[in-house]
Parts: sequence; C-alpha cells; structure tokens
Amino acid sequence: MFRFVNRKEAATCLKIGYTTLKKYRYDGIWIEGIHWVKLNSRCVRYNLDLLQDWYHNQNDAAAHQRAIDRYQETLPSNQPLPTRRKSV
Repeated sequence: MFRFVNRKEAATCLKIGYTTLKKYRYDGIWIEGIHWVKLNSRCVRYNLDLLQDWYHNQNDAAAHQRAIDRYQETLPSNQPLPTRRKSV
C-alpha cells in the first residue's frame, strides 16, 4: 500500500531538507498527483513509497516508471467497474 506523509516525515526518511523537497516539486522532478499531492494551499503530502523508489532508482528511469505504473494500477479510478446483474 502506498503511504502519504507530511514534509517532516518525508524529509526525515529521505534525509533531505524541506527546501530540497520544495525544489524537487517546483522543478518538476517529482510529479504532482504521483509523487506528491496538494490537499489545500498550505498542505502537501508526499507519496513516501514512490519517493524512496525514486531516490534508489534516480539513474534507472525505467525501474522508477514501473513503480509509478504499479501505483497507478492501485488507484480506485483504474479498477474495473462492477458488473450489474439484470433483475428478472
């Protein structure tokens, strides 16, 4: 399961500063809706599992893309719709 965390936990786990988190977001290194989400104007959450995968696979874009694909497959919007049974 993918876990979203606040900036303090993300920075601690990745051993980087808050400014670096912000820089990666603003520079487009991390993708909004994939690596991080904005809940409101003052609240950002980071996908810790994908950020850790990115950190370990910075030089292997294909490997990181596979992790992104796995994440997207888990989203409710990518699940098949339940089939309806016809009433008799």
